Amino acid sequence: MRESGVLLPLFSIRSQSGWGLGEIPDLVPFARWAVSAGFSLVQVLPVNEAARGQNSPYTAISAFAIDPIYLALDASEDFQAAGGVDALSAEDRALLADLRASPAVRWHEVRSLKERASEIAFRAFLDREWHASTPRAAALRAYRREHASWLADYALFVSLHDDVLGGKSWTEWPEALASRDPEALAEARTSLSERILYRSWLQWHLDEQWQEARRAVVAAGADLMGDLPFMVATDSADVWSRPFDFRLDARAGVPPDAFSADGQDWGLPVYRWAVMEKNGYAWITDRARRSAELYGAYRVDHVVGFYRSYFRPNDGGPPAFVPDTEPAQIRNGERVLAAFSKGARVIAEDLGVVPDFVRASLDRLGVPGYRVLRWEKNGAEFRDPAKWPAVSLATTGTHDTDSMADWWESLPAAERKALLALPGLESIAVRAPVTYDDEVRDALLGLVSASGSDLLLLPFQDAVGARERVNVPGTVNDENWSYRVPRLVSALLADKAATERLSTLARRTGRLRESTP
Repeated sequence: MRESGVLLPLFSIRSQSGWGLGEIPDLVPFARWAVSAGFSLVQVLPVNEAARGQNSPYTAISAFAIDPIYLALDASEDFQAAGGVDALSAEDRALLADLRASPAVRWHEVRSLKERASEIAFRAFLDREWHASTPRAAALRAYRREHASWLADYALFVSLHDDVLGGKSWTEWPEALASRDPEALAEARTSLSERILYRSWLQWHLDEQWQEARRAVVAAGADLMGDLPFMVATDSADVWSRPFDFRLDARAGVPPDAFSADGQDWGLPVYRWAVMEKNGYAWITDRARRSAELYGAYRVDHVVGFYRSYFRPNDGGPPAFVPDTEPAQIRNGERVLAAFSKGARVIAEDLGVVPDFVRASLDRLGVPGYRVLRWEKNGAEFRDPAKWPAVSLATTGTHDTDSMADWWESLPAAERKALLALPGLESIAVRAPVTYDDEVRDALLGLVSASGSDLLLLPFQDAVGARERVNVPGTVNDENWSYRVPRLVSALLADKAATERLSTLARRTGRLRESTP
């Protein structure tokens, strides 16, 4: 079945009700826009709770918890019971107005404001629901039981980390807590019971909003696609609670290649694959189950790392791969992908330097990998998208690339000539424009949409002809991960010319769902 999706980080959606970034209920009107434009999948970047001081969604404090920054307080029964926005101080009400109008996400200010508002809402929940043992209190108790495998340690970890130990990494905690001494943990659970309840209430509230939004997205004719990060942060609930699964005496990354003489050092822990194999890949399996609760499909980031993980020892020893032999690497990767594929469709992010045996393995498993127009080349010649394999994902770019517009205008003359030699670009090959315009946009989108790939995924900016970037790899600044769509989602829905243009393209290339209006 041919279909198409659109990629936009949740934080980038702009609505009248959002507190300076996109919130969970905003997925619904955006999905309605997507369906009206001929898309049947809405992909977001990871929504895992970010590690402290981080804006990147790929460095998480938990592989399971949703970031509380995405909670829609205006849609919270508990916040409204406390008085809603009127319960905020005058300074916070002024800040909220400023954040709503901001052209970019101001993560620190949004997070701080939402933390203050969430505390107000939780107090109302305690008074009205918890102490009165209402049905909503019973629902929270049931949620805590159902998700105890990760929620109990997560809620304790964050309570200790943020409320007691001043944000210190768990590797700097008192020995009894760092090493998870049972008596120390029992004492902490007792003394921090209300703070633990607060973290659990947040996750329950977020999960309720997410499931409600996903049902509405599906009813609108689409489904949600997620993004599973390769690893969590060292300072995370997962590494603290499962230290046997991770090496902390080395750092994960990628080896040197044609694009980087030094490779990349991510500073993240390294999987102990031998240990994970012995325990049945329990943590991986739990991650897959959680992802299937949230999404109908998801992208597995840096899939090659699940076959073989590259690491640099902290003591300066030689870098290496683990597992260290090809047969063991194939076995490891295929077992991990088998776990990931339970309950949801999996797409492999197989970009960069990927061994042939990994792509052969993905083919055997029927897991689609990426075909990015700008990188699909044999030497100086571009590969014809019409010949891309059906089991693949076609796209114009990723969240890490510049826009299709900027890419086009930056092409060297010889490369542009080679691109224009592709069948399907005859309409613009005649004039070979250097400047990106609507005709170039439509020709390139048509080329990729007509590709042989069963799945098409377009970055939102490329679909609408915009130029903003989500991230510039290798840089750390306030602009990265801060992109907000300049227009309200309601204005997108009102732009019938744009949705008709995109839905016509989906219809012409066989990607329009029968139920799509």
